[in-house]
Amino acid sequence: MIGALARRFFGSANDRYIKSLASVVRDVNALEPSLVGLSDDELRARTPMLRERLEKGATLDDILPDAFATVREAAKRVLGQRHFDVQLMGGTVLHRGMVAEMKTGEGKTLVGTLPVYLNALSGQGVHVVTVNDYLASRDSEWMGTIYRFLGLEVGCIVHGLDDPQRRAAYAADVTYGTNNEFGFDYLRDNMKYRLEDMVQRPFNFAIVDEVDSILIDEARTPLIISGPAEDSSELYARVDVLMDLLDPTDFEKDEKQRTVTLTEKGLETIERLLQEAGLQKEGGLYDIHNVSLVHHVNQALRAHKLFARDTDYIVKDDKVIIVDEFTGRMMEGRRYSEGLHQALEAKEHVTIQVENQTLASITFQNYFRLYPKLAGMTGTAMTEAQELSDIYKLDVIEMPTNVPCVRKDADDEVYRTAREKMNAIVLQIEECRKKDQPVLVGTVSIEKSELLAAFLEERKVPHQVLNARHHEQEAYIIAQAGRPGAVTIATNMAGRGTDIQLGGNVELRVRRELAEVTDPDERAHLEASIRTDVAAAKQRVLAAGGLYVIGSERHESRRIDNQLRGRSGRQGDPGGSKFFVSLDDDLMRIFGSERMDTMLRRLGIKEGEAIVHSWINKALEKAQQKVEARNYEVRKQLLRYDDVMNDQRKVVYEQRRDIMQADDIETMIADMRAEVIETQVTRCIPPNAYAEQWDAAGLHESCLRLFGLDLPIADWVREEGIADVEIRGRITKAVDEKMAAKAEAYGLELIRMAERSILLQVLDQVWKDHLLSLDHLRQGISLRAYAQRDPLNEYKREAFELFEEMLVQLREAVIQLLSHIEVRMQEPEPIPEMPQGMVETRYDPALSEVGPDGEAEPRPAMRHTAVAAVASIDPADPATWGRVNRNGSCPCGSGKKYKHCHGKL
Repeated sequence: MIGALARRFFGSANDRYIKSLASVVRDVNALEPSLVGLSDDELRARTPMLRERLEKGATLDDILPDAFATVREAAKRVLGQRHFDVQLMGGTVLHRGMVAEMKTGEGKTLVGTLPVYLNALSGQGVHVVTVNDYLASRDSEWMGTIYRFLGLEVGCIVHGLDDPQRRAAYAADVTYGTNNEFGFDYLRDNMKYRLEDMVQRPFNFAIVDEVDSILIDEARTPLIISGPAEDSSELYARVDVLMDLLDPTDFEKDEKQRTVTLTEKGLETIERLLQEAGLQKEGGLYDIHNVSLVHHVNQALRAHKLFARDTDYIVKDDKVIIVDEFTGRMMEGRRYSEGLHQALEAKEHVTIQVENQTLASITFQNYFRLYPKLAGMTGTAMTEAQELSDIYKLDVIEMPTNVPCVRKDADDEVYRTAREKMNAIVLQIEECRKKDQPVLVGTVSIEKSELLAAFLEERKVPHQVLNARHHEQEAYIIAQAGRPGAVTIATNMAGRGTDIQLGGNVELRVRRELAEVTDPDERAHLEASIRTDVAAAKQRVLAAGGLYVIGSERHESRRIDNQLRGRSGRQGDPGGSKFFVSLDDDLMRIFGSERMDTMLRRLGIKEGEAIVHSWINKALEKAQQKVEARNYEVRKQLLRYDDVMNDQRKVVYEQRRDIMQADDIETMIADMRAEVIETQVTRCIPPNAYAEQWDAAGLHESCLRLFGLDLPIADWVREEGIADVEIRGRITKAVDEKMAAKAEAYGLELIRMAERSILLQVLDQVWKDHLLSLDHLRQGISLRAYAQRDPLNEYKREAFELFEEMLVQLREAVIQLLSHIEVRMQEPEPIPEMPQGMVETRYDPALSEVGPDGEAEPRPAMRHTAVAAVASIDPADPATWGRVNRNGSCPCGSGKKYKHCHGKL
């Protein structure tokens, strides 16, 4: 009560913020007279002048009035549109990294030109994100005329572009595109093997159009690039045949550790067999072009020598089904990872299933948080202000309308059954049509649209149905929905980004109806005729009361209802809106319709009668608030889990970029070699253990497997007084000598190239396997709650352990390959191609049992990461460190180099 009283006297926080923007508007308006007299060339020359001021130390805020005044004058000349004062305020809000809520028809697209131009002057690029390809193309052309007039380059990212076209679009000062395209480009860039193949630049500033749709409605659905396991089923089967030809002396099996490895003799045997089968190319098994065969041989060996049928697994219905070692139960639907399951299927001669495996994945929540500065605009965001603030640190400012809204919003009409409600809607539509009033009907699903359309067809009422499948056609239909007596049915999300103009949209009619008219005189005559027709139609619609919006039921979210209502009453036009509700509607059923049905019966409500009261509206709004709160909790919980993977993703992508940028990765490889030696020695010679407890045989086997060195470890450990440090030193010396000899034999440049190539390929492989492990972990982690453990904390702990294991596997695999690799001078190997059969998918994790849904189609592959600037560095918080030079001191204060401390691979 006190708060309401204070707001009455002092205004709300939003009102006070709007008042504070008045000074910006005054400054911009003061410059207008001086710009009116400039020629086009003089106006265009202001762009390099403003850039020069930035280079001399001025900030973007310093040049804001000049930049805004320049854009306003350019818009007047090329579009014939002048920014209103409230649009200048909206532009300032966007420039400051906030969300501007502007009602439908207030010109959000034009508002975006102000902060886009200002921020593009820095030369770091600005991304404008839209909800579909049509809007991205339309806005880049429409608003692009302003930017091009002022000397800026404009790019547009739409489906179907190749990498050079994308690179050129991202290099432009302003880049338009959809959220999907931007996100997939980020993922594909992080799968490239050369910096010059990447398409995106470091992130700078993004403005998200329809920010509520992209950052909230689509936030649960991650972008996923997946691909079939690179190894074909045929290759598994052909390698499997060779396993029966091996002798017991060809491999060593450790049942305790459940490992099996080829002996030197076995290696020779398998190489001979692979060559005879035509599987192995020239050279040794460990040559670069034969690396994938090593994986197949190892998995086939494990399948044959470690896994027993009817003990570890059973074969049933042409499937290999895992048997739980503790319970003995079949684990339907579970599969061994890393190709082992395919190797078992090959062994048992059942159908080898090709799995799609996640290669890269990110949610929109985490993608858009990569931008140092983010802003958004929409017609409806205040109801989601809390979520936008909590997750994206975005404040929402409600902008005033240029002309007061005079739309009449009627109370809801509540009916007992859906049939009664539909009849009432049809009667309302017929009543509006009698007086030439256009009607827009919003439904919550395509199914409901078609049901209502059937009712209208039965009553012979002409109408148009929108289902958001063809964006250009949708834009035309929605733009003409304001013609006298027009009836348009649309799902609540359809047609966003296009205004409904009373009387019809002149520009779209001219474009469509005069597309084939080439004679200038005839075209001018017909265009004048269309303009006269539209003007007359507008007067008829204004006299009828403007656009009437009907909601066929209440949506779960108040925001979607407000979007529908906002279609009417644009720029001070008259209009009306009403929602029709029945007890059969989803929201009403959730809200407890049985009690309401009983109450309505007692009140004696007859068939076809409705109950109308403002209290009903309030009760429905409360129900919507509860559903919104529940959905927000779901999204927040998903984000907590994804944040764990996101932290690891940022580390991997950062390391990947460092590897590609580094002139020489010799130091990195040497560090990894030292780590591997340290790990193996520590495992076989534990600290404070007696000499007789040392595992000399295990250390010998590790040196043979990892470094290809047959060292006399057993003789060394028998030496009097020898310590683990001495043994470690001897192994290090032997390994270093071997690698130095390779460098001398093959040439330093060739070895360095091989190191970089192998490190990147192995990093991609282990990261892909790690993503699969995290997927499996995520699916079952909720069951930990039954043991009174917090699933999120358990997930964080185990995900960290898996990440540590991944790094160990990375180091060992890289060192093993480099130790065994043989390089021959021949035609240069082509740069590794992106995995074939790769698909991009939008996938709802809540539907994981059903499987990926959404459009998926083959694409080539990408990356870029940017870290927001931070005010200060906290040694205890790595999130505040930003980009750290690998050879610089670690910000934690340990005194070590970053690459030897927190940046260690």
